[in-house]
Amino acid sequence: MIVAVATDGDSPDSPVSVRAARAPYFQIYKDGKLVEVIRNPFAIGGGGAGWSVAYMLAEKGVNVFVAGNAGPNFQTALAQRGIRLVIVPPGTPAQQAATSV
Repeated sequence: MIVAVATDGDSPDSPVSVRAARAPYFQIYKDGKLVEVIRNPFAIGGGGAGWSVAYMLAEKGVNVFVAGNAGPNFQTALAQRGIRLVIVPPGTPAQQAATSV
């Protein structure tokens, strides 16, 4: 299973972000191990970030997306790409969030 976690930093101890599609980073975990950190190219800018992020994550084979919150448009974009959304309490360390789903 491949899990993407929206985070406020680039280390496994970084807190899970409440900004979901606008999070500064996405940490990608495969089978519980951190394999990639992506600086979010859609964190700043106009509308449509959620659709772009969902597409990017789907291209990476992500099955589950973890965040502290997510808006309805982003939820729809993830669902349309077959990515399950898991909401965790804000501040949860990324590594813990990725291995708890």
